Amino acid sequence: MSVCLHCRQEIPAGSDPASPDKPGPFCCSGCEAAYDLVRGLGLERYYERRSVDPQARPLRPESDAPAVDFAPHAKPGEDGTATLHLMVDGLHCAACVWLIETALARTPGVTYARLNMTTRRLTITWRTAETDANTAVDTITRLGYRAVPFDPERLGSDQLKTEKELLRSMAVAGFAAGNIMLFSVSVWSGYNDMGTATRDLMHWLSALIGLPAIAYAVRPFARSAFGALRRGRTNMDVPITIGVTLTAAMSLFETTQSGLHAYFDGATMLLFFLLIGRYLDQRARGRARSAAEQLIGLRATQVTVLQPDGRSLIVPPEQVKPGDTVLIATGERVPVDGRIADGVSDVDTGLITGESVPATVRPGDQVFAGVLNLSAPLRLTVTAVGEGTLLAEIVRLMEVAEQGRAKYVAIADRVSRLYAPVVHVSALATFLGWLFLMGADWQDSLMNAVAVLIITCPCALALAVPVVQVIASGRLMRQGILLKTATALEQLAGVDTVVFDKTGTLTEGRPVPQLDGLDPHALRAAAALAGASKHPLARALVRAVPNVPVAEGVREIPGAGLAMDTADGEVRLGSRRFTGAPEPAPGFLNEAPGPELWLARPGRPHLRITFLDAPRADAAAVVAALKAQGKAVSLLSGDRRAAVAAVARSLGIDDWKAEQTPADKAAALHALVDQGRTVMMVGDGLNDAPALAAASVSMSPSTAVDVSQTAADVVFQGRLLAPITEALFVARRSGALVRQNFAIALVYNLFAVPLAVCGLLTPLIAALAMSSSSLIVIANALRLARTRRPGDLNHDRASVHDRGGAQPGRPGADRVPVGS
Repeated sequence: MSVCLHCRQEIPAGSDPASPDKPGPFCCSGCEAAYDLVRGLGLERYYERRSVDPQARPLRPESDAPAVDFAPHAKPGEDGTATLHLMVDGLHCAACVWLIETALARTPGVTYARLNMTTRRLTITWRTAETDANTAVDTITRLGYRAVPFDPERLGSDQLKTEKELLRSMAVAGFAAGNIMLFSVSVWSGYNDMGTATRDLMHWLSALIGLPAIAYAVRPFARSAFGALRRGRTNMDVPITIGVTLTAAMSLFETTQSGLHAYFDGATMLLFFLLIGRYLDQRARGRARSAAEQLIGLRATQVTVLQPDGRSLIVPPEQVKPGDTVLIATGERVPVDGRIADGVSDVDTGLITGESVPATVRPGDQVFAGVLNLSAPLRLTVTAVGEGTLLAEIVRLMEVAEQGRAKYVAIADRVSRLYAPVVHVSALATFLGWLFLMGADWQDSLMNAVAVLIITCPCALALAVPVVQVIASGRLMRQGILLKTATALEQLAGVDTVVFDKTGTLTEGRPVPQLDGLDPHALRAAAALAGASKHPLARALVRAVPNVPVAEGVREIPGAGLAMDTADGEVRLGSRRFTGAPEPAPGFLNEAPGPELWLARPGRPHLRITFLDAPRADAAAVVAALKAQGKAVSLLSGDRRAAVAAVARSLGIDDWKAEQTPADKAAALHALVDQGRTVMMVGDGLNDAPALAAASVSMSPSTAVDVSQTAADVVFQGRLLAPITEALFVARRSGALVRQNFAIALVYNLFAVPLAVCGLLTPLIAALAMSSSSLIVIANALRLARTRRPGDLNHDRASVHDRGGAQPGRPGADRVPVGS
């Protein structure tokens, strides 16, 4: 078997071998054209240098690839040039980089081409008067490489830029503090014996290192302080900036006057530890928001839109409109929200819902931006783009949860507002007291005032709540739990009563036929009739009894059932009355616990097919866990008594009520709240809106499309109920950590401030104390991200540790076992 001269793929036997008029065998005309292009450019050495990776995509030009318009992705420059950033697929080795860069360099009009082998990112710059984006990229595609638009700005966020600035400032301050401390140790050790000239030299060397470092490292605080002052307000960065500036200026003045003391070490050490705290705070927020940032990064840079005439056009997401049809290839992420128009595939929804098991989607199913298509191409009808997608909605929910004014946040804000005038008055009083009452010189009085400014910085108090809040929000989001209100965590922490809805909450919300013990031939006959109907029960029966041809001549009688004439007589599938089945004995215990279908055939007994709305896989385990925590569990449902009784009995819920209207549910919740209970309502978020609003806090097991519609305070996604116990645990843990952080900040100020006022702390010691309190608060909050939830439910939503209460039943849709 021969090998293609260009892409090195094996050529099947029987293909056209090499002939005298062409240099070698080719697997397709695209490879032959690519070889001619390489040879025409005089780059034949590429084939000698390259090292083909057998695991990489074959270097085969795609003749049937859709036309790509790269012009919208090009960014014009000021000098008559334009630049385009691309991601290149198909790279094997450094020879590929050399080939692409050299081929582009020889393309008329191209002034710059640079390809990074590691990141596979290509940057092209050309003169717009001589060529265009599509012509420049055409060279790459003709060589067999696949290029897609790439926007580097999507990788750079304000969060990352802030972290880098803080890290650089911290490095400068740390370097300066370490070196200045060497001179300070020399001054301290020779305090009694060191001459004035030697001490002045040490101070000047400290100033030479410290002043530029202070000027550079103080920028994050000074920028914030000046911004607040321009708006007529103050914040915690104002006294920090004043304290550092006064310390540096005072030390420089003392150095010029051959003074005994200079505090360049204290100023740089203060900035170093403050920057450590500020950097860790940013990292904590970044960790909490990493899930949302990752979701934002899932937004595609290009979308393949199918035109009405059958042509395909690749455009940026901003140019896609609702109603368009887009093509999602295997291995691509869905760029928009839409419904499947054609195709069946498995999709990975893990980064959206937290589920680890891929889901199967079919025509009519809803999919969302960010979902990864795994197994087959799909065609989508677009329903939402841009800020209307689920990704944008999740990010907005994260911002609401992090920036809302919960009780503890409000307390911290009030204290911080009162702090500024109090601390400045305290510093001024300390200066005047030492200067006039204690008879100290003005230098020592000023240093004591600076120590008060530094020691009273409420960094620990200001960090006490936000760090915990963003870490909690991030942890919950990674579990598919979205906080819609800022007070949700505080309300969840005090919950003592949990009230569930049934359909769609404790249960899957999908009828599952119970087929054990039923005649297989009768089931096939029933499925043949059911295939002609769109009724949910008929669809469920067809899924449970697959591969049955649809019967011909079936008539559907709305509200009754299906009928078909046969040689033996009429066959019916439908309600008890429609099929003439016998009536049950009076009493709800004799009623079917769920919906039912009856099959009537001439000369044969009636066949009864019962359906159950199966409980969620971990419903029993969640109910048991809530009871173990001492919480009262109730069930309020609008369904029939028999159906509610069956679910309550299987899940171990003793307090249940059936046939409840939305008004009845709301009245029941109002009654519980009036009794002094903190009630959490868990409902489907649509028809339970009054009950959700009446509860102290509410959660909704919602499909992603309902995220923005539900009235619940918390929305969780997926098919498990474990997020309920996770949310309660995180809320309790968050409340405890916030109270601990407040205690740390309070104890620190009670002990440190009097010492500073009494002149027992130098600016250096004040800097160490204040920074240490902030680091302790941040470290305490970070424990939330590492703490695993105790109890009988595993921390991972994808696997429930105790599934003993959920017994597997008959296979349901997609042959997936569901609870019985």
